[in-house]
Amino acid sequence: MRILCVSDQIDPLVYSPRMRERFRDVDLVLAAGDLPGEYLGFITSMLNRPLLYVSGNHDLLRSGSRPPFWIEPAEGPARAEDHGATGLDFKLAREGGLIVLGLPGSMVYNRGPNQFTELSMALRIAALVPRLLWNRLLRGRAVDLVLTHAPPRGVHDRDDPCHRGFRSFLWLMRAFKPRWLVHGHVHLYDLSDVRVSEVGGTTVVNAFGHWILETEEN
Repeated sequence: MRILCVSDQIDPLVYSPRMRERFRDVDLVLAAGDLPGEYLGFITSMLNRPLLYVSGNHDLLRSGSRPPFWIEPAEGPARAEDHGATGLDFKLAREGGLIVLGLPGSMVYNRGPNQFTELSMALRIAALVPRLLWNRLLRGRAVDLVLTHAPPRGVHDRDDPCHRGFRSFLWLMRAFKPRWLVHGHVHLYDLSDVRVSEVGGTTVVNAFGHWILETEEN
């Protein structure tokens, strides 16, 4: 199973007339936040594949962040759901044999939308524990992939308040052992920046721009 992961930036390799040819073997799309709904709609219309997303801390639908040739629809900015995407904020879903958990937002830094304190994020994760335990009992595993906007604390994050990761994600990884955690939020502009890390049996991937993840599922 090939998964196209996108986040934070309208990638010209994705937003391209050749997208269908370039990513024709993709089975699933995961969006890790801070992307316009129209961009996600372009991906779903070109690939005709399921797209799961979490919300980021920036609302790009109102920020004016568009490709230079973007044509705004007459009815105004659209939600991702209007284009066939499925929101996964604090939800679990099964797709293509994978159990996916979505955790939106970033660490609180200016009281804007989709910002959480460490405690508030931990409480929201705690509310999902019964579902995770049920999955473990019913399917032998709690979750395969965690889709987040922010990274875990100390893994791909930064020291400034906005880009600091969540310690509760580390607890989630230890307690339920997902095979992957895919995040966005931290922009990669240096070729020496680390994009993929192994943390206690979980592969942590920064999806900035785009990244292809391969799994064993059919």
